[in-house]
Amino acid sequence: MQPLIDNARTFGQRPEEFAKLAEGQSPQVLFITCSDSRVVPALITGARPGELFELRTAGNIVPPYASEHPTSEAATIEYAVEVLGVDDIVVCGHSHCGAVGALVRGDDLTSVPAVRDWLTHATPRPAGTVEDPTVAEGVQSHILAQVLRLRSYPFIDKKLASGQLTLHAWYYEVHTGSVMTHDVSSDTFRAL
Repeated sequence: MQPLIDNARTFGQRPEEFAKLAEGQSPQVLFITCSDSRVVPALITGARPGELFELRTAGNIVPPYASEHPTSEAATIEYAVEVLGVDDIVVCGHSHCGAVGALVRGDDLTSVPAVRDWLTHATPRPAGTVEDPTVAEGVQSHILAQVLRLRSYPFIDKKLASGQLTLHAWYYEVHTGSVMTHDVSSDTFRAL
């Protein structure tokens, strides 16, 4: 913890770098990814403060849209699209994902009921090989399911239809640093 504290103490000693951030934000991308500490969107993309609007959830899950009882995730997505006017949404899953791995393996999650109940939003259950520690196949199918879930949000569907928004499915390998994108024409993930 001490190195983090030391950095936080010196972080604000460059006010000229941060002054313009007080004027507001206008990110072009909503980056939806896992809460996993090994996935750092700004490092992966090289983004500076104000360039990415981030939504991090266990397993990069996008919950179903519900106007009667909206989730904080849906509110974040709506704000990014309707207020900030992002042009792109990236759903980025990653190798070695504990959440997707638990789903692929069918782990007993009774000792973590909040996690168990949150993962019910990941339907359909991701396909994949139980023996693969990277859970690559499971994560990649899960990413595509979350992109489809986004398409069910009415305001996203409207922006997609008008060409004002583009969805991207990315897969990040934590053990190599490689990023792959889903190629719709071949229905495979390939290097960016």
